[in-house]
Amino acid sequence: MVKLRLKRCGRKQLAVYRIVAIDVRSRREGKDLRRVGFYDPIRNQIVLNVPAILYFLERGAQPTGTVRDILNRHGVKLRPNQAKLN
Repeated sequence: MVKLRLKRCGRKQLAVYRIVAIDVRSRREGKDLRRVGFYDPIRNQIVLNVPAILYFLERGAQPTGTVRDILNRHGVKLRPNQAKLN
């Protein structure tokens, strides 16, 4: 199964995150299938590749809670089974 989740980057105390499509069995910094966005909580910047995100969501990828909140904040529509908490 594929999930859309955050992958930590950056240095100590200045973390930034990539939003990636990754196999659920991979660790957090493991090899991702595709990078679909970027999130910087310090500068409050979010960059999304919406067509790539929709591609993975249509094929059954499940977003994590944080990624789901980021997508909702930017108006990306989720199906009802993807909007529930896992």
